[in-house]
Amino acid sequence: MLIAAILSWFLTGLFINQSKKRGWGQPVRSDGPQSHLAKEGTPTAGGVAFTLVTLLIWLVLFATGQGGGMREVLLVVIAALMGVVGGLDDWFKVQSRMKGSGKKELLAREKFPLQILFSLIFAYLAVPYASHELVPSLGYWGDMLLYTFVMVGSVNAFNFTDGNDGLLAGVAMIVLLPLLALSPVAALLVASLLGFLWFNANPAKVFMGDMGSHAIGAIAAGAYILYADVWLLPIAAIIPVAAVLSVMIQVFFFKTQGRRIFKMTPIHHHFELSGWPEVLVTQRFWVITALATALAWYLLGGRP
Repeated sequence: MLIAAILSWFLTGLFINQSKKRGWGQPVRSDGPQSHLAKEGTPTAGGVAFTLVTLLIWLVLFATGQGGGMREVLLVVIAALMGVVGGLDDWFKVQSRMKGSGKKELLAREKFPLQILFSLIFAYLAVPYASHELVPSLGYWGDMLLYTFVMVGSVNAFNFTDGNDGLLAGVAMIVLLPLLALSPVAALLVASLLGFLWFNANPAKVFMGDMGSHAIGAIAAGAYILYADVWLLPIAAIIPVAAVLSVMIQVFFFKTQGRRIFKMTPIHHHFELSGWPEVLVTQRFWVITALATALAWYLLGGRP
């Protein structure tokens, strides 16, 4: 874990330097919080560093017999597959900004089929290894459909949470903390996120991007399915759940009634536009995540 944290810190710093030289900056929404306008041009897609560190160090551990069993293989595979989806999105965004034209991002109709396909593959293979500490199994096909839905939902929910400096990195580390003794992949991700957070904390010198958020969502969902109980994830990950629900509610009311419920979504931007400083939003969302994660593992009986 120490090596992962240091290597992630080093590679993230290297990525920032190279990004500045090549102009890999993040565009900022003009209709968002005015404090975010100063972030225009901040290097993005920094999640590639901690994602690669997590996967590569795990491969070394696996080669020496310390990487865990089939559960860990499944976590690495789904993290890599979802990371590719997010990485493609990052690539198009960066290329579009550099060239001033071209494809700006993966469209939802392009992204969702890939997410669903990869989630189905994971769910099909994960059912025999899943943990049912709280709620009994729904049967093979019931569990498979549930895990597919949870995986797709988790990837997008954690992606929507990535909007404030340090928010997603902190939330992810807290959600995964109880799994450190169970999953080498989860432990490596937490350590890698520490190295990344050095640069991503407010004021952020680099943004995470979709590769990082997709990999985080995949590992969080997979780890809870395989080692705890799938029903605990929406409790622990209450902030990502709130983020994705706020977007869905906003879109629904705007399309059906022509009005908005929130000042801006995802929900962390609503609180910013309501007068909360960005740092305060992030810190309070970390606190809520810590309480929710503690509740989830209390319900599990304090395991491990």
